[in-house]
Amino acid sequence: MIEKLEGVFLLSIIQAAGWPIWPLILCSILALALILERFVQLQDAKVMPPHILAQTIEATQRGVPLQDMVQTLDQAGAMGPVLASGLRCVADNPKVSAEDIQASMQMAGRLAAQGLERFLPALATIASAAPLLGLLGTVVGMIDIFGAHTAANNQPALLAQGISVALYNTAFGLVVAIPSLMFWRYFRAVVDRQVLAMEVAAETFARHLIRMRG
Repeated sequence: MIEKLEGVFLLSIIQAAGWPIWPLILCSILALALILERFVQLQDAKVMPPHILAQTIEATQRGVPLQDMVQTLDQAGAMGPVLASGLRCVADNPKVSAEDIQASMQMAGRLAAQGLERFLPALATIASAAPLLGLLGTVVGMIDIFGAHTAANNQPALLAQGISVALYNTAFGLVVAIPSLMFWRYFRAVVDRQVLAMEVAAETFARHLIRMRG
């Protein structure tokens, strides 16, 4: 019974807040979807599988065919394709220069970093736009309230109620924006840490390939 009353109350607020509340509801749904997606995709085990660098170095020392390793690494998270790009250079040209190996791995690393940052700009946009949408809803509501408030229809209680309903837009905008901003900053820090770890691993593997190439 209580849950039913809460649902009715929430629906009445949404209806009273007017059309500006709907973009905010859409933003809240989109932000939740992006946050859940990034939580899944930015797991360390998915980005940089455990021991991938040590296992790849060991496989090259044991003489595992390069093409087999390349195919396996291409499916190993975000770090795998970076290592595979170095192996691909050596497989295509055993006398490839150290500069070409590093350049190839750097390009693959940039592509991997771009993949890690996927959807983060959208989440940042929601965090910035939600308060403005809430403010827009409040302004639209206030315009409607004062437009309907005339000398012949002077009811302070109704005016106060209308203002409180209009302010729901601002409150809801902040409710959407604050978690979005917090999670954006969190994911930004996670991506920066993972990119740094990938750069260190890529540099180590590039030096290994250069030594093997002789």
